[in-house]
Amino acid sequence: MKSGTLFAELKRRNVYKVAVAYVVVAWLLIQAASILFPTFDAPPWAMKVLVAVLVLCFPVALVLSWAFEITPEGIKLESEIAAKKSITRKTGRKIVGLTIAVAIVAAGLLVFQMAGRDRWAHRSAEGNPEGGRPGSPPLPIPAKSIAVLPFDNLSRDPDNAYFCEGVQDEILTRLAKVADLKVISRTSTQHFKSAPDNIPEIAKKLGVMHILEGSVQKASGQVRVNVQLINAMTDAHLWADTFDRNLTDIFAVETEIAKAIAEVLQAKLTGSEKTSMSNKPTENPEAYELYLKGRFFWNKRTATDLWKSIEFFNQAIEKDPGYALAYAGEAQAWSLLSAYNGASPADSYPQAEAFARKALALDANCAEALVGSGSFKARYQFDVRGALKDYERAIQLNPNDSTAHHWLGGDCFAATGQHAREVAELKRALELDPLSLIINSNLGVAYNRAGRFEEAVAQFRKAVQMDDRFYPAHREYALALELQGKIPEAISEYEKAAALTDDPIPLGALGRIYGITGRKDEAQKILAQLQGLRAQRYTAAYSLALVALGLGDKTEALHWLEESYRERDGDSIGVIRVDPLLRSLRGDPRFEALAEKIVPARLFESTTAFK
Repeated sequence: MKSGTLFAELKRRNVYKVAVAYVVVAWLLIQAASILFPTFDAPPWAMKVLVAVLVLCFPVALVLSWAFEITPEGIKLESEIAAKKSITRKTGRKIVGLTIAVAIVAAGLLVFQMAGRDRWAHRSAEGNPEGGRPGSPPLPIPAKSIAVLPFDNLSRDPDNAYFCEGVQDEILTRLAKVADLKVISRTSTQHFKSAPDNIPEIAKKLGVMHILEGSVQKASGQVRVNVQLINAMTDAHLWADTFDRNLTDIFAVETEIAKAIAEVLQAKLTGSEKTSMSNKPTENPEAYELYLKGRFFWNKRTATDLWKSIEFFNQAIEKDPGYALAYAGEAQAWSLLSAYNGASPADSYPQAEAFARKALALDANCAEALVGSGSFKARYQFDVRGALKDYERAIQLNPNDSTAHHWLGGDCFAATGQHAREVAELKRALELDPLSLIINSNLGVAYNRAGRFEEAVAQFRKAVQMDDRFYPAHREYALALELQGKIPEAISEYEKAAALTDDPIPLGALGRIYGITGRKDEAQKILAQLQGLRAQRYTAAYSLALVALGLGDKTEALHWLEESYRERDGDSIGVIRVDPLLRSLRGDPRFEALAEKIVPARLFESTTAFK
């Protein structure tokens, strides 16, 4: 066939028009995917697959347009149609019309997307409280979402501040048990004052539609609680009331307030949720006040304050031996002590398990106790299956428990290499507690494990901006930089983390990177320092393993990791199979044998192991 005849035939058979139409349609699909894929948290390779499929199908479309023609009787081979009966011109006009229509839609979508990016860029300059991917649009705010701000303490005695916080916390706790509501954790709301004048801005930071504010006045066995529910988007006051009651009736007041809010927000309540919201945890007002003091110090998250919280929980139990929440509070306090250098795992986790078991014996539906039990199973017993059951049951009982989502992701899904599920749980935890420093940092850790380093770096930068003295963020930020090959910047962050705390783990991480970058003398000094600390008090063996790795001594590193296992230090080695700092040991028979004791390969290899 002559070239002139070939080009004429290509034109007659609409091959050119099909090619243009295909390109326009492909462009539209890529534009739509760029919007929809991030919305559904599609992995980065999804877009690559789509583009590859579109490219591979392009020549197929051209071949089909050459060989076939659309007729009133259906699609037929070109060779079966007489030339005079061919309707390729009509088909061509239809293709041109379709191409123009699709091009208009694609252009409109592109304009919409660019405008959305401009709006998001402006919002990003003001901060991104949702902690999503860099450049992604913020999540829509649910209509049934609420934050309970700190209540104003109108009592003359400033020591009543803990009681005031307790009333706020109890209302929040009751609302959090409603699956149809999104309720922000107290650790995020406590950053704001009562009765603020910038409610829309606060609601935006917390990702909620509604704000509850109020005040508490307590004196001579009487209590007055004032509350008002506000739509933060419209500044409309949806509901308000004042309750004057005896102190012994405070639980009834909190229940009444929570139910009224659920009704105003038109939240669907199941029978079990109604019962749970009406639960009166103790008949003893003194025990209740002691429990509130315990929670007050537990929220401060330092070793000293955790010991104070344990003391108050013990006093509450003495006043009311049947107070399940007091046992649960003590279980959670003991479960955090070793992570904050307050005790060794052997001294703290068995205590956590004992108090959680007692709480569950008193109340089998105590979500707080299940969270304490789950942490013991995951971090001390290395029982990932058992921990998963406890965390999932806790979430079923209290869907808005950010700690349960947080620990489920970090203890279970991280340990077994289920990175997508880990990220999803951490995102849910952050949605419920958007200003939590530890959850913001640990979402970055989850991104690191998933190989999403740019998102990890962005997340750590955000955490550091929230509080530059929060050392876990600096430590994990350093690792993200190191994994990207930015060694000088990583060393700087490791040094910042080690300078901010007496926690031995950042010091060990610093010694490790000194060793692998040739600064052996400095690494040896850190190793000696850690050995001296270990002779004085509990010091995580994992920290010495890190320095040994930096010095190239794998045998010594394995010795310290095995010691960490003997000490049941799940906070450090519970994620041994996915820890980037230990990857040089993978494949070593001793390391694999140790990893098998902590996370059996059958659980790590099968994502269906938990179903």
